[in-house]
Amino acid sequence: MALGKKIVVIKNMEIGIFYVGGRFYAWRNLCPHAAAPVCKGLINGTTLPKDVYEYEFGYEGQILRCPWHGWEFDLTDGRHLAPDSSAKLRGYEVKVEDGSLYLMMS
Repeated sequence: MALGKKIVVIKNMEIGIFYVGGRFYAWRNLCPHAAAPVCKGLINGTTLPKDVYEYEFGYEGQILRCPWHGWEFDLTDGRHLAPDSSAKLRGYEVKVEDGSLYLMMS
C-alpha cells in the first residue's frame, strides 16, 4: 500500500487503513458524531493550543478531519481533539506479516 490511506470493505463494513509515522492504523469508516464516512475526510495537521492570538500548526499528516462537520481525530489513537470530548473512532489492530496486512476484528 502506498503511503496515505485506503478504504476497504470487510463483512459489509468500510474500514480506513492509514499509514502514519511508519505504522499502520485501521479505523471504522463511521464518525461517532453523526455516522459520516469519516475515513473519506482530509488528512492534515491542526492548530495547537497556544497563547491568545498565537497559532502553531502541528501533528502534520496525523489528523483526520470528518468531511461532514469538520470534527478532527488523531489517527494514532482515534481520539477526538476537542477539549473534554470522550468521542473516539472505533479501531482495529493491524498486523504486518510477510508484506501483507491483517486486521484483528475480534
